[in-house]
Amino acid sequence: MTLKEKIGQLFSPAAFIHDTEENIRAMERLITEQQIGGVTFFHSRHSAAANFEQRQEILNYDFTLEKLVQRIERFQKLAKIPLLISIDAEFGLAMRVEETPQYPYAISLGAMPKSQIKLIREVGYRIGKDLRQCGIHLNFAPVADINTNPDNPVIGYRSFGKDKDIVSQFAFAMYDGMEKAGIKACYKHFPGHGDTDVDSHLGLPIIYKSKKELLEEELYPFIEGINAGVNMLMVGHLAVPALSAGKKVPASLSKEVISDFLRKELGFDGIVVTDALNMKSVSKLYAEPGQLEWEAFNAGNDLLCFSENVVEGIDYIAKHASESQIEMSYQRISNLKSTFDIKNIMPKSPVVFDWENHNALNEKLAKQYINVLEDNKGEDIVDCRSFAKVSLFSPLFNPFFNEIDNYQSTPSFEIKSSRDLMVWKELDQFENLLIALFVPSAKPINNFGMDMEVIEKLTQITKSKNCQIYVFGNPLALEKISNKSNVCKVVGAYQNFEPVQKIAALHFLDELDQGINFQL
Repeated sequence: MTLKEKIGQLFSPAAFIHDTEENIRAMERLITEQQIGGVTFFHSRHSAAANFEQRQEILNYDFTLEKLVQRIERFQKLAKIPLLISIDAEFGLAMRVEETPQYPYAISLGAMPKSQIKLIREVGYRIGKDLRQCGIHLNFAPVADINTNPDNPVIGYRSFGKDKDIVSQFAFAMYDGMEKAGIKACYKHFPGHGDTDVDSHLGLPIIYKSKKELLEEELYPFIEGINAGVNMLMVGHLAVPALSAGKKVPASLSKEVISDFLRKELGFDGIVVTDALNMKSVSKLYAEPGQLEWEAFNAGNDLLCFSENVVEGIDYIAKHASESQIEMSYQRISNLKSTFDIKNIMPKSPVVFDWENHNALNEKLAKQYINVLEDNKGEDIVDCRSFAKVSLFSPLFNPFFNEIDNYQSTPSFEIKSSRDLMVWKELDQFENLLIALFVPSAKPINNFGMDMEVIEKLTQITKSKNCQIYVFGNPLALEKISNKSNVCKVVGAYQNFEPVQKIAALHFLDELDQGINFQL
């Protein structure tokens, strides 16, 4: 191979499943002319821009799965060296592809007891099997960040929680499960994105902690993972002056962080991956196309993700890098492909999922992670003669209420906005309320998508009535509810999947252990 072809193997630009034929052909030229090593798939340009536009990513296109498989087959046929196909699928293919299995968010799994860690490994294994049959080799997951900052705009539900031991153990179990399924996994976002309050898609987060503090907290899961055998890490676009000789530069572009600290001090000899190079925390740093890619490579990264200047980046690296630098990273990528049996992981058409088994797993998981988040010793309304069920931000007819009605039929109401004034008035006749809070968005943008007038009204009504709240969605949204001490009980159900809602209903009815036998 020529030097430039070896450099091309270090690039994994973004490929969009729903893209124009013109853009698809442009990617094909990168494959045939630049010998790029792989592609990273995203749903569409519109959904990929969600973070920059500060909105929730919504997938609403047809035939995404079929197009993904077709696109992988089309690209692989053109590649002289098999492409490394990667994707961000932290909670399964459903993160990028409609009508595919979705698994619980990391924050949901993090609520499970440590004794159930085998189920975390099972989730990783199932995700890996789903990806493998689509022809995907690499999942940029799990997130090993500790969610220590409640104002974190970019980690939150993606983390297993704020306990470093749980994050460390669960992240490795997820990693191990995916690897056992025959795909590669990747810890992210080194050296730890949890204690930040800036979204690195939009700006540069800076962590002002000492090296000792970082070693005790942020770095802990990564070091434990390295010691356990993790061989791929993604470096985040965040500044950690304590590791970069006092400089406020992105860790992803810092020789001190990657080459000196990660490689030499921590002894990591696996593959180092950049976070997406289109993110604004780094993409605006250099005016000359290609320089960003060179700076990332020169800092010690082996795989350059979501480069928007592939041709210029290859030229820039070829001009400035030594042959030994290039050879070292090329060998890491080449060895990965050769030892990974990449040629045998090709799309299976049609892709078929075992939905019955998938739903059974989600039921079993829900039984472990649904838990009481706050108990203020109010009256247990399930024993009351009369209570009303109130659905916030979701339709009246839902699996949660339907399952309850199978045991104990009570009036139900729905409130989707502050304009539903008549519903609030009808609730005056009830002393006891069961409130199902369906959090519209997992992201904290715009108050998790919640109408805050509705939340304020909810806060007021809890002062005079006996209320229980079941939260379906990101429980961090509860921070938007003031005076939660007025609520007799708050239960985290975490996900709004139909199987989870049914298990939550049995939890409410205290029937959870009756007539249920789950076997994977």
